[in-house]
Formats: sequence, C-alpha cells, structure tokens
Amino acid sequence: MDASSDCDAPLHPKAAEGLRLFNEGKYFEAHEALEVAWLEEKGKVRDLYRGILQVGVAYLHITRGNYRGAIKVHGRSQRWLKDWPSICRGIDVEGLRRDADAAINEALRLGEQRLAEFDLARLKPIRWGERLGKL
Repeated sequence: MDASSDCDAPLHPKAAEGLRLFNEGKYFEAHEALEVAWLEEKGKVRDLYRGILQVGVAYLHITRGNYRGAIKVHGRSQRWLKDWPSICRGIDVEGLRRDADAAINEALRLGEQRLAEFDLARLKPIRWGERLGKL
C-alpha cells in the first residue's frame, strides 16, 4: 500500500472528534464519530479509521466484561492497522498498535473468569496531533 499520500492529508474532522472521545474513554461515541469519517473518506485511509474504531470497540468490550468480544475485535483491529506507517495523519499508529496489544495481552493473562480485575488504566489514550506528523 502506498500510504504516504493518505498519511500526508489532513485528518477528517469526525476522525479528530472520534480520537478525542476515545481518549475520554467514550468508546461507543468514538466508534460513531470514526464510522462517519470512515464512510465519508475516500481511499485507503478508511482502513486506518476502521482499525482505530475497532480498537475502541475492543476496549468497550473489556470495560463491559465481554472477554470473547474483546479478543475477537482486537484481532480484527490489528488487521486494519498492521500496514500503516508509525505516524499517519498525525496519529501515533505504532503506539496504538502497541498499547492495544498490551491491553489484550493483559485480558488474555487474566482470562475470561478474571476480566473484571482488568486495570482500566491499561486502556491508553491515542497520541495524535500536528506535532506527531513532523516526526
């Protein structure tokens, strides 16, 4: 994929709203905003937005104690995020992949029976902004 042109373009306004909501722990609302960006965008960047919204859904499943849903959706999210550069449209994609993997590994460690013990501080915010695009 030639993501460079997709990554150099500005962030869709609804994607920015979705990232803010994600970082506030409002994963359902973040999903809704990112879905609008995904539907309105053209090109491959749609997959990036889809991957981010899927991470939010996995986190939502963790907060609701849905172990199987979290594991399933995490796998889907990583398929959408795997081919993107470290930074795209000012989003720290590599950090998001790493943080999502760490969260799901903790869920796997706890297992279905102990998911309620998950420390929600492990659900890290997404680093993003214009300064990230300059790295």
